[in-house]
Amino acid sequence: MQLERRNFWGWGYADYLIPEEVVQRTLNYLRMGLGIKEFEKIIPPRLEDIELSAPRFEISEQLQAFCVSDKLQRAGHSYGKSYRDVWRGLKGIFEHTPDYIAFPRTEEDIQQLFDFALPRKIALIPYGGGSSVCGGVEPQLPQGYNGCITVDMFHFNQVLEIDKVSRSARIQAGIYGLDLENKLRAEGLTLRHYPQSFEFSTLGGWIATRSGGHFATLYTHIDEFVQSVRMITPQGGVFNSRRLPGSGAGPSEERLVCGSEGTLGIITEAWMRLQDIPKFKKTVTIYFKDFEKGADACRILAQSGLNPSNARLISSMEAFSNGLGDGAHAVLIIGFESAYFEVDNLLEKAIVLCVELGGILPAKKEKNTVAENEADDWKQAFIRAPYLRDELIKNGLVVETFETAITWDKFRTLHREIESQVYATLQRLGMKGLITCRFTHIYPDGPAPYYTVIAQGKKQAQLEEWDEIKSIVSDVLIENGATITHHHAVGRDHRPWYEQQASGVFQDILRSAKSAVDTQWVLNPGVLILPDNDRIEN
Repeated sequence: MQLERRNFWGWGYADYLIPEEVVQRTLNYLRMGLGIKEFEKIIPPRLEDIELSAPRFEISEQLQAFCVSDKLQRAGHSYGKSYRDVWRGLKGIFEHTPDYIAFPRTEEDIQQLFDFALPRKIALIPYGGGSSVCGGVEPQLPQGYNGCITVDMFHFNQVLEIDKVSRSARIQAGIYGLDLENKLRAEGLTLRHYPQSFEFSTLGGWIATRSGGHFATLYTHIDEFVQSVRMITPQGGVFNSRRLPGSGAGPSEERLVCGSEGTLGIITEAWMRLQDIPKFKKTVTIYFKDFEKGADACRILAQSGLNPSNARLISSMEAFSNGLGDGAHAVLIIGFESAYFEVDNLLEKAIVLCVELGGILPAKKEKNTVAENEADDWKQAFIRAPYLRDELIKNGLVVETFETAITWDKFRTLHREIESQVYATLQRLGMKGLITCRFTHIYPDGPAPYYTVIAQGKKQAQLEEWDEIKSIVSDVLIENGATITHHHAVGRDHRPWYEQQASGVFQDILRSAKSAVDTQWVLNPGVLILPDNDRIEN
């Protein structure tokens, strides 16, 4: 991946052009659906017009060999890819920038960074692909720090070893998803972990944030594929868990690293469980009268033991805006995959189950073609979504998502409360907007609903408007027993609500673990947890 091609203020490649008809179709949909007459036009800034403060410190001669401070790299590493990040980038606002960007090639380089940063109280922010949507890589530092170095793991990009007998591989943490799959495919293998950020995120980032991926059931998170982890810590030396298929010997070492968000060490490599490439695939599209009827079918499907690889329930408005369905029905896309046997029988069982619960199939003669076309349309819309999001932001729209998970018995109450609170807030703020929902994952005990808010904001006020909506929604999640995040991580943005969700004892354990390996708290300060003196009692 060529870093110079990346968009310094938003998502993906700077030269990627989303089809204009896709943008106009969405804007026309919003004109008709929300009554928006005119859109604001925000012109992206030019790099030469961006002003950044000078680095706050000088680096040593040793670090100069792999650290840079040019404007493109500093601006491009200032933010993740949330609405808050893109909006500020579009406006040319770069208040918190790293002083230097490090591109280490070896673990010895990482140790040199630790040796430099610890005595000087310089923050180090581990950086994979920078696709965080929760403030996980922004150098917004607590008081007491004298600057920041963002540690980009770009050069840790190799598949080091493949064990075909055990069907696993030792992989460096900085490898991007697309590059990883290309290298594994040559061996007839796959990790089959496909988050929406797949092309612009890394293995180490997936592990550090407990990324959610391709599977809607069974293997839903990267944790399931992690066999062992190697991590370099500031004062604790090398963390290297034993490679095992499973173990009952105390708490799982690698599970402590999964979700640690760069606060305990810098992940350099991991042994990952792989799979054979699927050869048999079948998909069906089923319609439901309303979203809650579809949710009932998803619950039974999740509890049936069929374990579909894909089970995306999409609300009628979201489906229609992406070219699916008729705008009057919720759409459920179900898919099965296997490397070893035909999956027709599994698909037929899922169809019978859903039809018994009110699902509607397309006409039989068209069923397979319609299902395949709509699944492909959804896949294309899924991949394009971040680019389209940026185009809508350029038109003055507040466009952002949030996701959660909750048990089935509480879902309907939560779902209705979220919709009610969002629409009430939009009305109070004088915003024309809507909220849509889809299930990204389903479990026997509950779904993972993923919400999208699109609204016309007031000029220069969009960020504050979204922050208010986000705060209200986050309160609703915690008050109703849901999680503040199912797969977007905690970062800085979710931390106030994570402090209400996680038990005080567990947060004390995390603080103790961090203090044991990072006495100066230089690794990603402000993310996930705060020191004892800044904690919120719970």
